[in-house]
Formats: sequence, C-alpha cells, structure tokens
Amino acid sequence: MFSFTHPAVRAATAAATLLGTIVLVSPLSAASGDLSQAAAKSPAAVLIVAQASAQAMTAPSTSEEAAIASSDRIDARIKELHQMLHVTAAQEPPWNNLTQVMRDNAKAMVDLQNQRVADTQSMSAVESIKSYASVIDAHQAGMTKFIPAFTAFYDSLSEAQKKTADSMFRTRARAEEKKAATKANS
Repeated sequence: MFSFTHPAVRAATAAATLLGTIVLVSPLSAASGDLSQAAAKSPAAVLIVAQASAQAMTAPSTSEEAAIASSDRIDARIKELHQMLHVTAAQEPPWNNLTQVMRDNAKAMVDLQNQRVADTQSMSAVESIKSYASVIDAHQAGMTKFIPAFTAFYDSLSEAQKKTADSMFRTRARAEEKKAATKANS
C-alpha cells in the first residue's frame, strides 16, 4: 500500500478522483463545483489541478482509501438524486442502468488515477501530459456512456420530474457562469 504526502502527488490524485466522481455525476446537481465545465474543455487542465489542489490536503492517502471514498461519494449522490427526483418503481430499470454507468465511470477514473499516482515519480513531463490526456479521454468515454443512459432515464420521467431535473441543470449552469465571471474579474 502506498502513502503519498507530496502536495503535487496528492493534487494529481485528487484531480483524477474528483474528475471521475464529481464530474460524471455533477451535471445532475446544482450543489457540485464547476469541475465538469473545466473538464469538458481539454485546455482546462490547469484549472482542474488548481481546484483539486485546494482539496488535496484532505484527499485519501492510499489508492484503496481513494476507491472507498469515491464509492461512498457516488453512493451518497445516487441516493440524494433518487430522493430529489422521486424515482418511481417503474423508473427503476433505467435508473439502475444509469447508476451502474455512474459507478463504472467512477471506477474507471479511480483506476486511472491510481495508475497515474503509481507512475508519478518516474514520469517525464511529456509522459505526464500524455497521462493527463488519458484522463481526458477516459472522461470523454465516460460521458459517451453516460449520455444515453441519462437520456433513457430522463425520458422515463414525468413532466414534474423533468422540471426538477431541468432546474438542477439550469441552476448549475448559472452557478458556473457566476464563477467564471468572478474568475474573469479577478
């Protein structure tokens, strides 16, 4: 088992973990940060690492702890969304498919993050950038899986549930716009 205390390693660990566990889930929640916006644009690597570094000091110190924390966050988010959207028994099949995609995507990102952490000390600058590109590719692949699963679930929602989901997205978009404007004015 590894224990990483160097701030740069912990920041990389936190960035990959956050990317996998928050970004893939965050479009459904207004409460989450603006990592999904940053991650959606590959040139935003610096923003992701900078944002993650603030949380890196409290990030789990081992791969196993990171995986457990990721799983716990995903499960908590899934439970919260289930309650907020008032998922019915008839909607459980597309909901379960969506949550499986969310869990699979998070696991893929944690696995990638673990590999990056294991290789951090021996990577050259070029290898580090290529490794980060693999995080972006994994995020894109995850979103490619997430969109159809979310669409199928969204299509099963009642009009009232769709309004709730739509509101979550709009609120999140407004929060991201405010944060971007604040950063631009700083």
